[in-house]
Amino acid sequence: MGINRSLIEQISYASQNSEAIAASHRLTVTTDSRRGEQNSLFVPLVGERFDGHDHLLSAIDNGAVATLWQRDKALSKEVPADFPIFYVEDTLQALQELAHLYRKAIDPTVIAITGSNGKTTTKDMVASTLEATFKLHKTEGNLNNHIGVPLTLLAMPEDCEVCVLEMGMNHFGEIALLSRIAEPDIGLITNIGESHIEFLGSREGIAKAKSEIIEGMSPDGLLIVDGDEPLLDALRHERVNAVLCGYGEANDFVISDAKGNQEGSAFKVNGKSYTIPLLGAHNVKNAAYAIAVANHLKLSGERIFARLKALKHTAMRLECVAGKAGTLIINDAYNASPTSMKAAIETIKALSDFPNKVIVLGDMYELGPDEEALHREVASVISAPITHVVTLGERAQWIFEACQQEQHPSITLKHFSSKDKVLAYLQTFLSEDTVMLFKASRLAGLEALVERLKNEEDQR
Repeated sequence: MGINRSLIEQISYASQNSEAIAASHRLTVTTDSRRGEQNSLFVPLVGERFDGHDHLLSAIDNGAVATLWQRDKALSKEVPADFPIFYVEDTLQALQELAHLYRKAIDPTVIAITGSNGKTTTKDMVASTLEATFKLHKTEGNLNNHIGVPLTLLAMPEDCEVCVLEMGMNHFGEIALLSRIAEPDIGLITNIGESHIEFLGSREGIAKAKSEIIEGMSPDGLLIVDGDEPLLDALRHERVNAVLCGYGEANDFVISDAKGNQEGSAFKVNGKSYTIPLLGAHNVKNAAYAIAVANHLKLSGERIFARLKALKHTAMRLECVAGKAGTLIINDAYNASPTSMKAAIETIKALSDFPNKVIVLGDMYELGPDEEALHREVASVISAPITHVVTLGERAQWIFEACQQEQHPSITLKHFSSKDKVLAYLQTFLSEDTVMLFKASRLAGLEALVERLKNEEDQR
């Protein structure tokens, strides 16, 4: 990245010579002046509608003991004269450079995960598989962008052995930047879907953007990819150490015999049996990625099996929730693309023991000029044993209309314009015979319906 070491050397020197900083066991880094981060280095970022430089006094009140400062910004006379200030040309770039230098200093094995869908679930699976063996640090929440990744790296404890990073993007060049900051030892691309196609033009464009993960990797770094995705063929042929995971026989880690029920999924990878408490063929593939990572890091098969079986995952991603009257609710309302929505529907279709299979679908965003066609395409997987389709929102109405054209007489179709009307309709199906899927982009807010329908006394 062309990093200048003088800044980190200055901060290191100040840490040893400033009483305020030396009093802390370890300097933390924050960009939020409102958070009570004691003994922190405040990094004031500049955005279109905000300027962190305006809030230095608040940061000091909340525990900041030093700050970065852009040279072109005026400094308030109220700032204490002895308060440590490190002047830089650009605070965001300085944050990223500090993160890169700290990554080099700690030198953990860095695992970077990107892809259109499944990044967070795969991150959780990889971390769960490894955390009993290594001192591990991982991305928390949605800190997966040009600010979040540096903050995640800078939050690593000094004895960190493995760092698992989630990397998100919606434009070209963003994954390349994150990769150069983090220098992954292992790069992982979960899949290529339609998320952010509005900005990247096509699935081919998305594949190109995700492939930028190799930019910061050494030539002998391990690349793990979806071996069933033709758009990644060129990338995996470029890499000496490319590992393919998927259902096809040509993969290095071959998935077979996958079966699911409301308790989770059982499957084999290269003939060895595994179970996960998650639904869906796509989550089985995510588990195969975790197996590939763990295998590379020399974990035993027994430990991998035990850790996957016991894993806990992030809420609202095919999360099983106990609903009222014994209803099984599948809450997958955190985000959606056509690929992930179709995968979720296929998951519900594969569940046995539920005569009533109700899918509640909402709007998907950032699909660009083809958003109508991409919504309508979802109807191609809606068939028996689905019994009821409920859509909510202007965009989701395209799914409803496409389902009408498919003419499945065994499926009841309903479209609503308000959550209250959806709720009233769904309450008529609450029983042990019913499974309900909720799937949409986060802006649709379908989790509000889940909250109204779940059994508070019996969380799964």
